[in-house]
Amino acid sequence: MGTEAKTRVKGTTPHYYGHRERLRQRFLTGGLKALKDYEILELLLTYAIPQRDVKPLAKALIEHFGSFSQVLDAPVPELMSVGGLGEYSATLVKLVKTCLEAYLKEEVVQRQRIPSLATLVDYCRASMGGLKDEQFRVIFLNSQNEILAEEVLQEGTVNQTVVYPRKVLELALKHKAAGLILVHNHPSGNPTPSAADRELTQTLVRLSRSLNLTLHDHLIISRHGYFSMAENHLLP
Repeated sequence: MGTEAKTRVKGTTPHYYGHRERLRQRFLTGGLKALKDYEILELLLTYAIPQRDVKPLAKALIEHFGSFSQVLDAPVPELMSVGGLGEYSATLVKLVKTCLEAYLKEEVVQRQRIPSLATLVDYCRASMGGLKDEQFRVIFLNSQNEILAEEVLQEGTVNQTVVYPRKVLELALKHKAAGLILVHNHPSGNPTPSAADRELTQTLVRLSRSLNLTLHDHLIISRHGYFSMAENHLLP
C-alpha cells in the first residue's frame, strides 16, 4: 500500500491531497494550458514528494531561477540549493527536460529529414537555449537534405566561442556531406548575429562552395527566440 493510501486509512488525509487531485484533473482535461507555470511544476513535484504541500516549493523555484523554463535548465546541484528540493526531486525535474530534448531530437535527427525550420529551431532551443556558455554545432546533410550527423564543434565561455572553418570542412568530408547547417547559441538572450558571426558565416559559405558543399543556414539560438541568416538573406 502506498504512502498516500496508508495516510488515508489512518484518517489523517492532508489538506493538499484534494488540491493535487484537482491539479491532475485540470491537466487531464485541459492540458498544460489549463495550469499556471508554478502549477505545472507543482504537479510534477507531487510525483517525487508525496508527503508535503509542494506549492510553496514550486513557487520558490520559479522565483529563484526566474521562470519555469529556467528551472528545467538549471543543473541538479543548483536545483538542490533551493531549500526543500532533494536529489530525487531534482533528478525528476532534469529527467523531464532530458526527455523533451530526446523527443525533439528524434523528430529532427533520428527521422533523418528535417520536417521544417520550426521543428529544427524547437529542438535547438530545447537543447541549447538554456546553456550558460556558447556552444557551436554543425548538422551535416546529404544531397537529399537528410541528416547524416550532428557534431558539437566548440564549447566556450559566454560570448567567446572559437570555431575553426577547417574543422567544419574536415567533418563535412568525413561524413561525406553535401550540405550543412550551422547552429550556435547566444547565452545573453539576444539572437542578433554579431559582426564575428557574419564574418564566420561568409567564410564558411565561400570555403564550402569550393568543395561543392552548400551551407543552408546559420541559426543563432537564444532562450527567447532565434535568428536565421537564410531567412534574413544574409547568406552570400
